[in-house]
Amino acid sequence: MVLSFYKYQGTGNDFIMVDNRNEKFLKQDTHLISFLCDRKFGIGADGLILLENHAEGDFKMAYFNSDGRESSMCGNGGRCIVAFAQRLGIIHDSAQFMAVDGMHKATVKDAIISLQMKDVHDIMNRQHAIFLDTGSPHHVQMVEKLDSFKVAKEGRKIRYGMYGETGSNINFVEQKDPMTFTVRTYERGVEDETLSCGTGVTAVAIAMHSSGKTKGDHVNIQTLGGPLQVKFKPKKGTYEDVYLIGPAKMVFEGKIEC
Repeated sequence: MVLSFYKYQGTGNDFIMVDNRNEKFLKQDTHLISFLCDRKFGIGADGLILLENHAEGDFKMAYFNSDGRESSMCGNGGRCIVAFAQRLGIIHDSAQFMAVDGMHKATVKDAIISLQMKDVHDIMNRQHAIFLDTGSPHHVQMVEKLDSFKVAKEGRKIRYGMYGETGSNINFVEQKDPMTFTVRTYERGVEDETLSCGTGVTAVAIAMHSSGKTKGDHVNIQTLGGPLQVKFKPKKGTYEDVYLIGPAKMVFEGKIEC
């Protein structure tokens, strides 16, 4: 099989994008997906995303981690698939699409994608950390000297030690000013640190507001891959109208024999 694909990145979180409206991609083949995501033998990516038809939305997003398994919501991937759909001519400057955690809305302006995330209701305080689900599960923990922190080592220990085989994404955070935080994330499924994690950035922004570290309704987040912004409306312990905002860019397109 010769597969046509596009490569996209959102603040360094990179994805293989495949137009699967003809439903020919073998998405149950975990070995195929992990091969395509392999950075030495395949194309190389943090994950693979299929754009598919959907009866009620503009399209459907199916997201797979680099280990080949279908996974929970990916915020940066969601922004990238909106840019991809625009390139394919499916949408113009707005979109409504189905993902694993439900319907999402998004707008596009000058290559900046504003993606509506799910409302967040349950925020759990744990020892030295906060746990919440923003489409994917996230552990948020503040640390000092984040630049030199051993994210992969410590993230792996918490991911398996505290959350077991199912796991959680692990975010380490350092505050820069009242509205700005730096974040480094260990992602389950990738099983390593990534340059950025959209649902993780969203989780950090909400966790920092919930814990009183910031007072505003928008938060600036600096990742290794670049800056993102999260906006939300806090309402009686829940967070509504949550938006993840930042760039999404095509890197290249190609074909691969697999």
